[in-house]
Amino acid sequence: MSAYEWLLMLHITGAFLLMGGGAAAAVLNIGAWRAETPGEIALLLRLIQRAVVPVIGAGSLLTLVIGLWLVHHVGYSYGTFWVWGAIVLWVVGNALGGRGGRHQAKARIEAERLAATGSATTDELRALVRDPVGNVLSWASGLAIVLVLVLMVWKPGQ
Repeated sequence: MSAYEWLLMLHITGAFLLMGGGAAAAVLNIGAWRAETPGEIALLLRLIQRAVVPVIGAGSLLTLVIGLWLVHHVGYSYGTFWVWGAIVLWVVGNALGGRGGRHQAKARIEAERLAATGSATTDELRALVRDPVGNVLSWASGLAIVLVLVLMVWKPGQ
């Protein structure tokens, strides 16, 4: 395999990790919305934190580092719209995801506290899990990353 093929394979692997991790986080988050007990909510949100976030982080790192390497290797200009657009959307997507994750962490901590005491699900916990700000941040993060993928495939102006 050529260097280009290796770089492309690693870049696409990163994209799969990033997109797959984001999709898994969305599914687990929806599961937490529907969960009945604090223990179930805590488990689902803990899975996002401990299993999915590292996958998203690895995918984010691979897509950025290998993507920039590919731009250099192929000879694309770093000044083209689709390269800058992808970088900006990548930063925005990761920033929004981090902020949304902090909202989920509050819900997870409350769910773990209630589960440890054997308490039932409270209105406060439900409000934290369904927090519109945290959920909009997380879903907007996913949208930004999907737009990065669109730019990577379409490459407008290239």
